[in-house]
Amino acid sequence: MASLVQSVDWVAIAPPTIAAVVGLVVLVADLFVGEARKPVLGWISVAGLAAAALALLPLIGDERSTFCLRGAPYEACSYTADRFTLVVQFLVLAGALLTALLSISSLKDAKKANRPLPEGEFWFLLLSSAAGAALLPASRDLATLVVALEVASLPAFALVGLKQGDRRSSDAALKFFLSSVTATAVTLLGVSFVYAATGSLHLTRVATELTHVDGQFHTLAQAGVALTLVGFAFKTAAVPFHFWVPDTYVGAPLPIAAYLSVIGKAVGFSGLILVTVVAFPSYADVWGPALAALAALTMTVGNVAALRQQATRAYSAVRLLAWSSVGQAGYLLVPIAAAAYSDDPQKSIGSTLAYALMYAAVNLGAFAVAALVARTKPLNRVSDYRGLYAARPLAALVLGFFLLCLAGLPPGIIGLFAKVTVFSAAVDAGLGWLAVVMAVNVVIALVYYLQWTATLFRAPEGATEGAAAGAAAGAPAVARRASVPLTAAIAVTAVIGVALSGAPQLVLRFASTGLF
Repeated sequence: MASLVQSVDWVAIAPPTIAAVVGLVVLVADLFVGEARKPVLGWISVAGLAAAALALLPLIGDERSTFCLRGAPYEACSYTADRFTLVVQFLVLAGALLTALLSISSLKDAKKANRPLPEGEFWFLLLSSAAGAALLPASRDLATLVVALEVASLPAFALVGLKQGDRRSSDAALKFFLSSVTATAVTLLGVSFVYAATGSLHLTRVATELTHVDGQFHTLAQAGVALTLVGFAFKTAAVPFHFWVPDTYVGAPLPIAAYLSVIGKAVGFSGLILVTVVAFPSYADVWGPALAALAALTMTVGNVAALRQQATRAYSAVRLLAWSSVGQAGYLLVPIAAAAYSDDPQKSIGSTLAYALMYAAVNLGAFAVAALVARTKPLNRVSDYRGLYAARPLAALVLGFFLLCLAGLPPGIIGLFAKVTVFSAAVDAGLGWLAVVMAVNVVIALVYYLQWTATLFRAPEGATEGAAAGAAAGAPAVARRASVPLTAAIAVTAVIGVALSGAPQLVLRFASTGLF
C-alpha cells in the first residue's frame, strides 16, 4: 500500500504560493485603502510577482518534488519542479509582471475617463490567475492539472468582463466563458475515462498503465486520450476551437488581451505537453498526426484571417494581433507534433519552449505599444499607426522591431532563429509536408507584418512637410504623457528582444536542457 502521508517542499512550491498569498493580501487591503490610495495595490502586486519570479532562483539546477505518495507499488508525486517547470514558470511570472506594469497605466487612464475599474478585484484576479498558471507546469497528476488550469482560467473570465457598462466586454467574457467551460467539461470527461482505464491520475503511472490496458477498457482509454487532447486544444486556441479569440481580445482591457495572448497560451501548451509527452507517449501514433493536422490548420486560418483585416476598421490592430496569435499557436504546435515522431522528444519540446519565450517578449511588447497608442487613439485601428514615427519615433522603431521579430526578419534575429528551430524540428521528425505548410504561412504572415511596419513610417494623411515637422517637434510633449510603468514595460521587452537577437542560441539552450 502506498503511504497517504505526503511530503511538502515549501521551497519548490514557493513561486505559485507567493503569487496566491499576495493576491489575498491585496484583496483584504482593498477593504481598508482609501480611493485615493488604490494605486498602491498595483505596486504591491508588481512586487509580489517579482518576488514569485525571484523564488525560482533557489530551484535552478535541482529537480525537486513534493506532495508524493511513497511506497509500494510505486512512488509518484503531484508537484515537480524540474527544468520544464522552471522555464514555463519564468515565462508565466515574467509575463504577468509585465502585464501588471501595463495594467497600472490602464487603470489610471480608465479612472481619468470616468470608466474606473475595481482595482482591488482586478489585482486579486490577475494574481490568482498567475498563481494557477505557475502551478500548472509543475502538476504531475491529472487532477492537479485540471485544477491549475481552472484556477488560471476562471479569474481570466472576470478580468475580460470587468469593464462596467461595456457591451463588447460583456459579450467577450460570455463567449470566453462558454468556450472554456465546454473545454473543461470535455477535459474532465476524458480524464475520468483515463482514470477508469488505468486506475491512476499520476502522469507517469498513467503512461505505464496505458501500455497494457485490458481489452475491455481499450476503447475507453482511447476515448479518454482523445477527449483530453480536445479539451486542451480549446485552451491553446487551436483551430477549430479558436472562435472566442478575436472578440475576447477586443472586448478585454488591453493588458488582459496581452495576458491571454502569452500566459493563456503558455498554460494551454504546457498542459498539452504534459499530457502528450509524459502521460500518453504510448498513443503517439494517435496524437502525433492529430496535432500535426491541427498545427497546419491553425497557422493557415490564423494568418489568412490576419491578412484579411481592414486597416480602417475599429480595433483592427487588436484583431490583427489576435489572429496573429492564432497563427503563432500553429507554429507552437509543430514541435509538439514532431515529438511523436522524434527519437529525442525533449529536443522537440525545447523548440516549443524556445519559441514561446521569444513570442512572449515581442508580443507583450507589441501590446504595450498598442496600449500607448490607445491613450490617444482609443479605436486602435491599424490606420491610426500611420505616421507614428513622426510623433513618437522611439515607439515606432520599437513596434517595428517587434513586428519584424514576429515575422522572422532581420533585425529581429530572435524571431528568425525561433522559426528556423521549429522548422528544423518538423524536418528532423520527417514531417516535410508540415514544414512546407509552415514556410507558406511564414510568407503569408510577412505581408501583414510588413504592411503594418510600413504604415508606421508613412507621412500622416494630409500632412504637409511643415505639419510633419511640427508633429516631430511636439514629440517630447507626447513622450512626457507616457506613464512610467508603460514606458518601463516597452523598454524591458525591447531590451530583451534586442539582447536575444544578439545571442539567440541562449534561448534554445535555456529551454531544452534536461527538461524532464
